[in-house]
Amino acid sequence: MSSEQTVDETEISTDGIDGEARITMEMLHAVDGEESLSQRGLAARLNIALGLTNAYLKRCVRMGLVKVRKTPPNRYAYYLTPKGFGEKSRLTANYLFRSFDFYRRARNQCDDLLGEAADTGRRRVALVGAGELAEIALLCALQHDIEVVGVADEGATANRFRHVDLVRDAASLPAHDLVLICDLADPQGTFEKLSGQFDPETIIAPALLKISVPSNPPESA
Repeated sequence: MSSEQTVDETEISTDGIDGEARITMEMLHAVDGEESLSQRGLAARLNIALGLTNAYLKRCVRMGLVKVRKTPPNRYAYYLTPKGFGEKSRLTANYLFRSFDFYRRARNQCDDLLGEAADTGRRRVALVGAGELAEIALLCALQHDIEVVGVADEGATANRFRHVDLVRDAASLPAHDLVLICDLADPQGTFEKLSGQFDPETIIAPALLKISVPSNPPESA
């Protein structure tokens, strides 16, 4: 991976929408869909801790997005205010736009990287990180007659990712010409780990991951 790679300041975040806004959006959708939903049920639906759910609910109430009504026996009903409906629509539209923009950028950047790999005869590529970006890379690989020899993901609980073998340790990947980083959670950390296992010049990544590649240290006089 060349140290001359630059990143456009306008690149979007890897999540497409920040975590706080996404949780707020999902909470507003859940409240809108079921007023009698308990905080515990809401936490389960959002897959976050009960304490965090309580904090977000209080924040939404404080912002005037959600109102609380006490119902017997000692239960509470939550419902959206007009402001809450507007905020739900705004966050949803933003999420959809950013998700589409992420897909478009990821598709274009993976396509360029794999097209260049094919042009230089490096047709055996391994992916690190199993998720949405890896799925996009698999689609692009088909267009360039690139063989994805395997996918590595430390959190893997299966042995296949789509039609490709999946391993937990990148060191277990089959022989390859290039490693394409597809980890959205910690791309910088993944790059640094891989740099200790493989030649950094064989590691590539979409610019949207915003990986910082250190310059080579100056040679001693």
